[in-house]
Amino acid sequence: MPGTQGLTVAIDGTSGSGKSSTSRAVANRFGLRYLDTGAMYRGAAWWMLNNSVDLADSAAIGQACDSFSIESTTDPNAPGISVDGTDVSAAIREDAVTSAVSAVSAVPEIRHRMVELQRDAVKAACDLGNGIVVEGRDIGTVVLPDADVKIYLVADPAARAARRAEQDVEEGRAANVANVEESLKARDKADSSRTTSPLTKADDAIQVDATYLNLEQVIDAVSALIIENVPAAAELVGGSHA
Repeated sequence: MPGTQGLTVAIDGTSGSGKSSTSRAVANRFGLRYLDTGAMYRGAAWWMLNNSVDLADSAAIGQACDSFSIESTTDPNAPGISVDGTDVSAAIREDAVTSAVSAVSAVPEIRHRMVELQRDAVKAACDLGNGIVVEGRDIGTVVLPDADVKIYLVADPAARAARRAEQDVEEGRAANVANVEESLKARDKADSSRTTSPLTKADDAIQVDATYLNLEQVIDAVSALIIENVPAAAELVGGSHA
């Protein structure tokens, strides 16, 4: 709860559904910290690729899971991630990492370590009274099963592909909508079918379909649901996350 413990908001959903943009904006609106757990798994995948770990060998990935340091910043205005002290915020968005992240994130040892780090980040934010918005694929089900508010964000694959392709172009990467859509579908299948912490909607999560909503409408919808479920959160709107 807001105040001594901090507000915890879990936002899960499919790839390209707008989780990151929505989560950052909601965190800003309520003066909360922000954690992108997907970036942490991408950071692990980046390290595996750069250290020539065989991604087809889950045992090798598991053995290497403690071989690197990983740190996330939780300022929604300046989110970032470093691996062994190197800022990889841009590098983890490259195609090679995108193609590798599902294999790496499916390894139980990797997930166990990342979940511990994620919970540490949540505790740090709440100990300061800030609270936090955490986005990912297993936040409401595994990382924060007792979150104050749980949101499950979805959108039609075609809409997600168009948005992701547009984002890639804006960030200077080549993009083909059809290829992006196929990639998103493959990622959805891999994330939903993995044995450890699969992508699934928590029983008490509220689903928001962003297919026909623009970003601002999604942000408003999620913000309204937060206040509806935690009325005291209304007092946080416009607060500071410093």
